[in-house]
Amino acid sequence: MVRFGVVGTNWITERLLEAAAHVKGFELTAVYSRTEDKANAFAEQYNAKHRFTDLEEMAASDTIDAVYIATPNTYHADQTALFLRNGKHVLCEKPLAANAAEVSHVITTARDNNVLLMEAMKSTLAPTFKMVQAHLYKIGPVRKYIAGYCQYSSRYDKYKEGIVLNAFKPEFANGALMDLGVYCLYPLITLFGAPNQVQAQAIMLDSGVDGQGSVLLSYEGMEAVVTYSKISNSHVPSEIMGERGSIIIDKIGSPEHAEIRYNDGTVEPLTVEQTYPAMYYEVEEFVNLVQQGKQESEMNSYERSYETMQVMDQIRKQIGLVFPND
Repeated sequence: MVRFGVVGTNWITERLLEAAAHVKGFELTAVYSRTEDKANAFAEQYNAKHRFTDLEEMAASDTIDAVYIATPNTYHADQTALFLRNGKHVLCEKPLAANAAEVSHVITTARDNNVLLMEAMKSTLAPTFKMVQAHLYKIGPVRKYIAGYCQYSSRYDKYKEGIVLNAFKPEFANGALMDLGVYCLYPLITLFGAPNQVQAQAIMLDSGVDGQGSVLLSYEGMEAVVTYSKISNSHVPSEIMGERGSIIIDKIGSPEHAEIRYNDGTVEPLTVEQTYPAMYYEVEEFVNLVQQGKQESEMNSYERSYETMQVMDQIRKQIGLVFPND
């Protein structure tokens, strides 16, 4: 069994634990929260024996082998590095850090301490995405990648009432790019590598974060168009267009259904039935890697996390999105 601690007691941690309940080898043993009452309540809800309100104490504890970090983005790098230095494996919620310099730092820390570090990007580990990757060659030379993740945030209603919640605060390294745009960029870089050129624009909110944005990314013989928003919805699927056909993906952030539509009108399904919650596959990958003594995922690799954040740094520079971490 891999004994886990969780840092952060929000809804995303709850979703992860619901998925992890199906993963053989996962055992929740510890919970961290800033307040003792919250730590106790969450630990009792999920049957964790140990509760912490001090991160240093938790990191040094022999009650855990690994930790899942789901705190605001601005804290990801420092908290990840703390656990890595204490010999704990880290599964950190996306984005792995606030900028590429921080990503580079935590990667170096993981290597120096011979422990596993993985960004918790669920989409690239979904069975249907793996099918897309395996069958990509069938559509011939790829000419265009179009991906969008536009989801109106319930927190935006509060924002319009004058209440700025964490999701729209730059001091927490938040905004539409960090929350949703990353879901479009990470699969792109997984499939095609880093782009040659990036051109970005965005609608900035008065709080200092981006409400939505669009990015044009150039490759040799191919281009990618990425759109993301927290202030409007979209119901359009994502698409990878090749000279012999196109691959249609229902949701780039959580792929469940995909198919190839060939130029001759035939259709080849690529959907793999998911019998578990969406976050199951990232936990399964992580637990398997720990049990195998590996320090890096081949899919959610260090290189992909770093290259994705480099692109996001370029986007932020162009749209004027600045974080304290910078």
